[in-house]
Amino acid sequence: MTSLTINPETPKRGEIWLVNFDPTVGSEIKKIRPALVISSDAAGKLPIKLVAPITDWKPYFAKNFWHVKIEPEIEIGLTKASAIDTLQLRGIDLQRFIRKLGNISNSKMVEITIAILTIIEYEI
Repeated sequence: MTSLTINPETPKRGEIWLVNFDPTVGSEIKKIRPALVISSDAAGKLPIKLVAPITDWKPYFAKNFWHVKIEPEIEIGLTKASAIDTLQLRGIDLQRFIRKLGNISNSKMVEITIAILTIIEYEI
């Protein structure tokens, strides 16, 4: 696979990057799209980051706890209302990262973390 990485900077937790998700299988999220880096900057020795893909916001997502809505803002690098899909977390090799788009707020990162904890039925 040819590397699509344009920016050699290592993606960090809380950053939104454009990521190439293909190839995929079945209902996995597809194509080149934004994704939020979830994994700790200190985690792992392999060149892999855990990410949550970002998709266009749909009104019916409001009933899903795993879809976390984010509004378009210059800081995050998105131009339309979107959803962080915490149900489709994936480990992604650094070669799939294309370019950094922006950063998410700490308060939104907490909301996303709570959605992930709910998915795995973790009780605090």
